[in-house]
Amino acid sequence: MGALNPQSCYVKSFKVPTTEDLSHEYLWRVHMAIPSKGQIAIFNRSHYEDVVEAGVHKLVPKNELILRHRQINDFERYLSENHVTILKFFLHISKDEQKKRLLERLKDPTKHWKISENDIQDRKFWDVYMEAYEEALNKCSTRWAPWYIIPANLKWFRNWAVAQIIVETLEKIKLKYPHPRIDISKFVVHR
Repeated sequence: MGALNPQSCYVKSFKVPTTEDLSHEYLWRVHMAIPSKGQIAIFNRSHYEDVVEAGVHKLVPKNELILRHRQINDFERYLSENHVTILKFFLHISKDEQKKRLLERLKDPTKHWKISENDIQDRKFWDVYMEAYEEALNKCSTRWAPWYIIPANLKWFRNWAVAQIIVETLEKIKLKYPHPRIDISKFVVHR
């Protein structure tokens, strides 16, 4: 997203919920990060962790997961009805490619910062994660907020595919420059 003006585009990473996050309902921290009109937000992870992680590690009962899938659809419909365009990308890499990337990070000291103990531990749950992602993708891909499943083993293809979808979406929106809030005709530029 480097080609975008940083005044109107930001990245929000959703890490482990803070104490404040946990004092609210699970969608609160996502709602707080929704961009203002005219802005673009890129979410690194999102509220889907609250169904995927919660399902894989059995942090909430199954009936709660069913409820959350519905609530996420309702939340995203609400955003869409209020003119927020939602693009959801599932960047799928194969189990072998993930292993290769993890080994590269372990070997290269300049990439050690990119790896955590959870990255290694969670590999044991690969099949369970795939089931949880499949469930979330199936239950939460809607007309107003569809999922795009992007093969991501090849980074160049991943980047091209995501860029194509973003460009097509921006063209459909037919963006226009905002009208100035002041009367521009009153300004005179002096030497």
